[in-house]
Amino acid sequence: MGPRTQSGGFRTTEGTLYVSKPFRSKSSKKLRAMITFAPRKSAFDTTNEFSGANEFRGFFTLFWISIFLFTIQTYISSFEANGYALSFAFATMFSRDAITLALSDALLVLTTAICVPFAILISKGWIRYYSTGLIIQHVFQTCMLVTAVTWTFNRQWPWVQSGYLTLHTLVMIMKMHSYMTINGYLQHVSTRSKELLEDIRRVTLEVGGWDQALSDAKARHEETETDAHTTDSNGISTPNDTPAERDGNTVKSFTDAPTAAALRHRLVAISGSGNTGVSTPSVDPTFMQESSSPNGNHDYEIDDPPAYMLVDHPDERISALAKEYKELDSELVSTGPSRVRWPENISIKNFALYQLTPTLVYELEYPRTDRIRPLYVFEKTVGFMGTFALLYSVTENFIIPLTPTPDQSFFRSLLDLALPFMIAYLLLFYIIFECICNGFAELSYFADRQFYEDWWNSTSWDEFSRKWNKPVHSFLLRHVYASTLASYKVSRTTAMFVTFLLSAAAHELVMTVVTKKIRMYLFLLQLIQIPLIMVSRMPAIKRNKLMGNVVFWLGLYAGFPLLCVAYVAY
Repeated sequence: MGPRTQSGGFRTTEGTLYVSKPFRSKSSKKLRAMITFAPRKSAFDTTNEFSGANEFRGFFTLFWISIFLFTIQTYISSFEANGYALSFAFATMFSRDAITLALSDALLVLTTAICVPFAILISKGWIRYYSTGLIIQHVFQTCMLVTAVTWTFNRQWPWVQSGYLTLHTLVMIMKMHSYMTINGYLQHVSTRSKELLEDIRRVTLEVGGWDQALSDAKARHEETETDAHTTDSNGISTPNDTPAERDGNTVKSFTDAPTAAALRHRLVAISGSGNTGVSTPSVDPTFMQESSSPNGNHDYEIDDPPAYMLVDHPDERISALAKEYKELDSELVSTGPSRVRWPENISIKNFALYQLTPTLVYELEYPRTDRIRPLYVFEKTVGFMGTFALLYSVTENFIIPLTPTPDQSFFRSLLDLALPFMIAYLLLFYIIFECICNGFAELSYFADRQFYEDWWNSTSWDEFSRKWNKPVHSFLLRHVYASTLASYKVSRTTAMFVTFLLSAAAHELVMTVVTKKIRMYLFLLQLIQIPLIMVSRMPAIKRNKLMGNVVFWLGLYAGFPLLCVAYVAY
């Protein structure tokens, strides 16, 4: 068996092997399965061995050297012309009222802790989430957003402070929404699972009682397990070699119980002796908890509830109820090594760690690293400071002096601002998703570092929206797109439209706060992406990936200066 992959599998000559239980067949679980977490590294991380082996890695080095030389040349030219390298006029602007901004931001973060008592009330059954709880949640989130926006207008902050507080408020609201939604949903699951357990107990009275039913199920389980062992002359069942897609690779799942049980022992032994990497935790029970044989028998964990055994009961009514109970009850337990069971997760400590974790989707448990690397945190801190210095230089020297006015040529303004805005965008992307997100991930032991994918290779706008900002995309996918599908039973196209509509409204809100104008330019540009996505999916266009990537980059180059000119000058 080959080495373990970042996604939790094991490389073999035939692909990547996963010993895993599939997500359950209930619609809720399918929707939640859209977002999964696994130990992964970001593409530009210096510790990512795959990026280090990329044949284009030299262009990454070339980019930073070129930006550095360009900045030095800018400093020298400014010093020769003005007597100083930087005027620091921009710094004076964004440092204005800094203490008030810091206190406002701290109050914002502390306010989110109200989620914990809310979740406690829900877990105790004092508030039913799918009635009163939902109303309270959305009213509080709305009040929080209105308060933050009103505060920025009252303080008359410059665009940097206003934009920062508004964006951070939206981030905090998304975190709160995910936390309260998941805990509220798990309350519903818990209530339903308890009702099912009572139904099972009543039905078992007809077959001799609870103990007799467990005995019958155990006998049936042993009988089918014996049959599975005897299907092969060597005593080993033939695995089910149905290929599946995972992380872009072809994988094969060994789904019979004896093989899976043997693999468990072997993988545990391997993990116990070979765990040396910080970002590769020991074998994750997510991939080793249960497997089902083709003839229907199941392997069980030691800490599984006794009712799970009734899945093998010969009575179809008891078996069906037990299967449904098992699916619901297993949603209350995390699939990681700690096996966190709801509502044990509800605590100030757990919420504080979630706030520190760079994700907008709440889970009972995430894949974790085993320690914090001080040098790694130092590297990301230095990277943040150095990149921010470059971003500041570009903004002060090439964006602010060229701020468009109504009397300037529209197309000349676009040409003047296109390159500076693109450089600023790339630097800001690196600061947020590579430095800040990775730094907080290291401090919170968060092992899934895939905060972005190769968005620079995008051939359409929907591909770009999926890849460039994974935390927000994951939130929209689970809590807007999937929620709309499940709650309103609409088509995928309608759910996609609702998702884009909400995203466009949030983007326009930020632009309104920053520019103090209501123009709806960005809102319309966001919605225009929907027909463009439909066009990009046409076979003739989809086949020409080079042309699609060229059109994407041209659109990105034109989009930033176009928005700047539109909002500032008109």
